[in-house]
Amino acid sequence: MMSVTGKTIDFAGKNLVSCGCSSNASFDRYTVRNPSRVSSKGCGKGHGACKLFCCTKRNTQCRVSSMKTAEPTLNGGTQAIEGLNKGLNLKGYSEAPISASGFFEAVADDLLTLNKNLQSIVGAENPVLMSAAEQIFSAGGKRMRPALVFLVARATAELLGLKELTVKHRRLAEIIEMIHTASLIHDDVLDESDLRRGKKTMHQIFGTRVAVLAGDFMFAQSSWYLANLENIEVIKLISQVIKDFASGEIKQASSLFDCDVQLEEYLIKSYYKTASLIAASTKGAAIFSGADSGITEKMYEYGRNLGLSFQIVDDILDFTQSAEQLGKPSGSDLAKGNLTAPVIFALEKEPKLRDIIESEFSEGGSLDEAINMVKSCGSIERAQELAREKADLAIQSLQCLPQSVYRLALEDMVAYNLQRIA
Repeated sequence: MMSVTGKTIDFAGKNLVSCGCSSNASFDRYTVRNPSRVSSKGCGKGHGACKLFCCTKRNTQCRVSSMKTAEPTLNGGTQAIEGLNKGLNLKGYSEAPISASGFFEAVADDLLTLNKNLQSIVGAENPVLMSAAEQIFSAGGKRMRPALVFLVARATAELLGLKELTVKHRRLAEIIEMIHTASLIHDDVLDESDLRRGKKTMHQIFGTRVAVLAGDFMFAQSSWYLANLENIEVIKLISQVIKDFASGEIKQASSLFDCDVQLEEYLIKSYYKTASLIAASTKGAAIFSGADSGITEKMYEYGRNLGLSFQIVDDILDFTQSAEQLGKPSGSDLAKGNLTAPVIFALEKEPKLRDIIESEFSEGGSLDEAINMVKSCGSIERAQELAREKADLAIQSLQCLPQSVYRLALEDMVAYNLQRIA
């Protein structure tokens, strides 16, 4: 059994008791705010890079206490990751859910700087576009993609002994968020969506013309900043993402109400529309840290599989959550003829579902009937398993990184996504 001792450390005016274990164990959770400010030196000889947070072996937790209640930023993270290796039954960890704010807090200062910069880099040439930009960037998005850039950047920087992020890391995060936001604007126009995150979409506020132009402008502006990074590998990587967005939209538009669509086609489309940008975010961050090709490819695979898992979970929630939870009508993808993983699996079990979909829900109540079929035939469970498979692959790709608060946050982001369907 691992011996445990404790040591009091003063951090930001708080007396915290650090882990005093004598092993290079895995990290369990943060016990301090803004760990990016903490020195990368370890707690002492034989402790690894403890950085003032608890370290554990996966099955032996070091007990860490505080003289004042510390704000944990990851709740139950390690347990949920253990769940990954046991088939991802996250329901068993519902008493200690992973907090989304936890893995964001690991790079809180980086995200704060990003938020301040986003509006300014859009440019002030056109008041209408500036007004549109303010509407977009204040819409309450999680900034997941730039957070991934910062987390991978810091995790790989530690691997290579870098003390701080580069200007290019920060610019990449801003470019990624601009591209993502531009894609959402265009998506809402193409899908004729009135709401996003419970708020009116840009084309509902400013009109379709301004919305399309705003999206175009942001793509163009992000491309200009991308070129100024002067890294041909990253330029090619991100340029491919913009191409993938268009390919994904064309693929989706050409397969609406097509009951012969195959799972592999769905995954390709999901890669184009969602996972491509996430994979480029994580790989690009590793490239700017100076990581070798083996590491950058692992980070690409992490982002790709996280992105696929994320999209599959979103598609499951389209059937299992209410309109209030989704911020849009439930079953909206199916209503528009966009057949996702749950529907593809349901078509194998329910022959009548094909007839309903191919009729484009022409009869009253047929959409509700189709939704009930999808929910009752076991297809949701199969889609959940697919999301878990992709999540497991994402976790495996992180094994090349040293244990750190940033790697743990990357792991917990995977588990948090699955927790949404637990």
